[in-house]
Amino acid sequence: MPNQDIALMAHLLRRAGYGASRDEIESRVAQGYDNVVAELLNPGDDPGIDEDLMYRAYPSYFDKAAIETGQTEWVYRMINNKYQLKEKMSLFWHTILCAGDNKVDNARTTAIQIDKFRDMGMGNFKEILMMLSTDPAMLYYLDNIESHKTAVNENYGRELLELFSIGVGMDGESNYTEDDVKACARAFTGWNLAPTIPVSLMVGHLLSSDSIRQTMTMGRKLS
Repeated sequence: MPNQDIALMAHLLRRAGYGASRDEIESRVAQGYDNVVAELLNPGDDPGIDEDLMYRAYPSYFDKAAIETGQTEWVYRMINNKYQLKEKMSLFWHTILCAGDNKVDNARTTAIQIDKFRDMGMGNFKEILMMLSTDPAMLYYLDNIESHKTAVNENYGRELLELFSIGVGMDGESNYTEDDVKACARAFTGWNLAPTIPVSLMVGHLLSSDSIRQTMTMGRKLS
């Protein structure tokens, strides 16, 4: 097998993913460069997470709201997902259309956003922005849950125009006006989140209720 073919395939798998072992590179070379590119650009269904393996390797995996859980799950996907470009694109969009855990502080919410990037990352940018505008992590991160008719918050509207889409021209001048920001912010008023019930509180409520017996929650019987 020519070294130049190995080098070319290794470069592709580094750029379109997170690298590969020598055996995988050789297997991909045998598959054919054009066929590998076509597979990367037209991925199949996401294989998902092997939860049994995750619980064995990371016992705290049950805590879906912990930042460390989200990080562990994503690294697993980066290593094991056959369709590496999907993972690379989810990371790409996460670095640009970001909602940081330092403020969202709920890894499950951030992971759901990353799942959307994984599914939509090679699709239509307009559809990605439409999704982002109602995404729970972004609604919280850029304060749009606090934007109402009588108290418009311009944070998301400004970031959408300045950083996420239109931006500035080659001359450094903005391609939008302050009136555009105000109109955009007003268009996105009223979006909010339905509160979730923490598992610990839900279980505590069920355990303390005289009217509930033999209740199942998370696969366990409470009595």
